[in-house]
Amino acid sequence: MAKGQKWETKPLDSWNRAKELRAGWQKSIERTDKVVGQGNNTWFLAFPAVQVIEDNPAGSMIAAKSDSFARKSRLACEVRGWGREICGYNNTCWGGQFLGYQDDGSKFPYRQFVVPIPCVCDSHTKRGEQVKDFSPVPRWQLDFSMYLGERDPDRELAMYDHKTYCTIKQVNDMERIFNQEFDDEKLIKMMRSSSEVGKYRSDVSAFMRHIPAPLTAKDLYSFFTMGMLTKIDPDETVRFWKMFRDEVEWRVQNNIAAVGNEQFRWMEAHPPPWHYLKYYRYMEQKYGAVCIGSQYVSGSPMMDLDGSFTGRAYPSYPSDTKLETREDIFRYWAGIEARGPHTWKMDEYLRPYALNEFAQTYQADGALLGLWRSGVGCNLTRKEQAKKLREAGYSVMLYEGSQPGDRNDMDEMRFLDQLDDWMESQGFRPFTD
Repeated sequence: MAKGQKWETKPLDSWNRAKELRAGWQKSIERTDKVVGQGNNTWFLAFPAVQVIEDNPAGSMIAAKSDSFARKSRLACEVRGWGREICGYNNTCWGGQFLGYQDDGSKFPYRQFVVPIPCVCDSHTKRGEQVKDFSPVPRWQLDFSMYLGERDPDRELAMYDHKTYCTIKQVNDMERIFNQEFDDEKLIKMMRSSSEVGKYRSDVSAFMRHIPAPLTAKDLYSFFTMGMLTKIDPDETVRFWKMFRDEVEWRVQNNIAAVGNEQFRWMEAHPPPWHYLKYYRYMEQKYGAVCIGSQYVSGSPMMDLDGSFTGRAYPSYPSDTKLETREDIFRYWAGIEARGPHTWKMDEYLRPYALNEFAQTYQADGALLGLWRSGVGCNLTRKEQAKKLREAGYSVMLYEGSQPGDRNDMDEMRFLDQLDDWMESQGFRPFTD
């Protein structure tokens, strides 16, 4: 029994299954003869013998597993001119490419082609350029059209047409270059499974409102890539997420806590320093303080006009949707991915008051926000968000570092001292006192 424990705790039954699926995905990368870099869209898996690697989860995993290899990787990048202002995810992955091996000593899975995806961080597209410069592999570009302001149906139609045309052209090119036929029926199956998984993910996000929290943010980070950035079989993905969702619901119904002595709930906004995840356990064991999530892992909660919680919105695939041609398929897909205001809440990252809604929904007591020196998207409106949170009565702590995947410019001991000062300022004393 931990000091101050109020609730029962229990390890997750679905943890071992998640590890098995993750290990199977890693082996599939080693077996396939076609590896696509950066393209994290599900439709790539409708090609036979193709596996997707995306730098964000790969870079964060390297940073968390092997600090020595991550340092070697970043040094290999720096001597080639890629400095510390570059995203840490990039440098840990590129370094393995330059060195020729991975953290376990196995051969680096060189990309046979690359399809970079644009995102909030501008460096996403830069990743594809570097891979293309390293070796003469085919390179395409995913294009997310978007705009801000009032809805414009004519503009949205042009966006859908543009993205549909670009995607069909890429698929046709890949079929010709790699002599592989794209499986349209497999894509439809994946779309249906993605819709089911989205509902389960939304449920898990809603369960995190419960006191005590059934999971911690560290748990969420371990699971949320399953079937998304970590690509596994669509049917297996649905079964796993149903199992996970049911287990989390049972924990809520029976008050099974992630942290048995929970007395303080705090939130984040974007990725944590992957190399130093021990601060989660430090806060839990020393203060009974649990991190209940972030926009990064949970998204912004959707609120009805009456203030009730509806969970995060995920694309839904109606079973009666008529998809007869390849153009039908990708036009429907474009309707999900063309990032207009109604299909992807760009303002969930940009609005200074978005974190206030998150804090209110998940009953947070405070917020821990990183100020990263690289990775522009991670810092958008961060100080404004902190100001709005404080005005609403939430306690906020800001800390600095290079980037979630890069430990070079982060002082871990100073970070722990900051955490102690932050908790003491709110009247909390360590359980060890």
